[in-house]
Amino acid sequence: MNVAFPVPDAFPGDLYGRRERDPLLRVLERLMNAHMHSLRILHRKDVVGEANDRRFPVVIVGRRIEAYDENVVSFFLCAPDGSELPSWRAGAHIDVEMPSGRLRQYSLCGDPALSSRYRIAVRRIPGGGGGSVEMHELPVGTRLTIRGPRNAFAFAVPGHGSNADHLHFVAGGIGITPILPMMRLAHRLNLDWSMVYTGRSRDSLPFLDELGEFGDRVTVVTDTVDGLPSAATLLRGSSEKSAIYACGPMPMIGALNQGVHPGSEFHFERFSAPPIVNGVEFEVELTRTGEIVTVPPDISILDAVMPFRPDLAYSCRQGFCGTCRVRAEGKSDGMLLCTERSGGEKVTLDL
Repeated sequence: MNVAFPVPDAFPGDLYGRRERDPLLRVLERLMNAHMHSLRILHRKDVVGEANDRRFPVVIVGRRIEAYDENVVSFFLCAPDGSELPSWRAGAHIDVEMPSGRLRQYSLCGDPALSSRYRIAVRRIPGGGGGSVEMHELPVGTRLTIRGPRNAFAFAVPGHGSNADHLHFVAGGIGITPILPMMRLAHRLNLDWSMVYTGRSRDSLPFLDELGEFGDRVTVVTDTVDGLPSAATLLRGSSEKSAIYACGPMPMIGALNQGVHPGSEFHFERFSAPPIVNGVEFEVELTRTGEIVTVPPDISILDAVMPFRPDLAYSCRQGFCGTCRVRAEGKSDGMLLCTERSGGEKVTLDL
């Protein structure tokens, strides 16, 4: 049911989901994973540290369908007593604890100036682990617990942390969510900016009505009309002095990385798990039960163990949120089930 708010993925192949086998993309993925790992260590207190891991209740006070195919719904969240929520900046996300115990991350896509409410948007993905389906079934009035906000995709305004003189945003489908607050801030500050928004079809793209107010600054490109977009199409409107902010699946990020101007800043967030490159098969022993789980060369420990431990907590699947870190024999800081692997040796986990 579509309830008005009273107060002021499935993707097709190639660009939207297929795991590329291009050797250049494999090299790029290694570099990106190393970069994300270094950022996670460098900014640990800001991204996953105890200091910012606030946990507090909210209530769903409104929900609204945002895509014409009805597969994307916005949820408006407020404190149960109406008090102010923790402040946040463009690019931030929250962890949502669902009634089932599932934990999922969603980018904040509302207005940071509205301190009494958050907005998130969720695309329904049947068979995608159940989190999006469960969220879509939650009615207004449902109480949830959230953590954060935290920011692993910080936005730097030109002249204040950025040397760029132009901003160019690229969003793939539901990747629009962290980009929206950035665009609005750029617009309020009267900065020079442009955007390319891409997806399967116009019906599948959320927030098209909101983007209409920005006029020709926004270019919409769809597979059904334009075919799969090239890097040149995704970067239309940018220059070597641009700062690029992109959110979408890894193949889109890979295409952008190969096409950005050498002098451009490139900031990105992906919302799909990184593909495993040159993996080998190994075994995981679950110490509390003695079970032995075989981890194939092309899937993560998390995916291999989930059938045996369906209540495992996880969120980003990219290695920076820390939700799936567990105790592991021989590793003082534990192990991230979503990204860390063995070179063939048995891994012993205490879950």
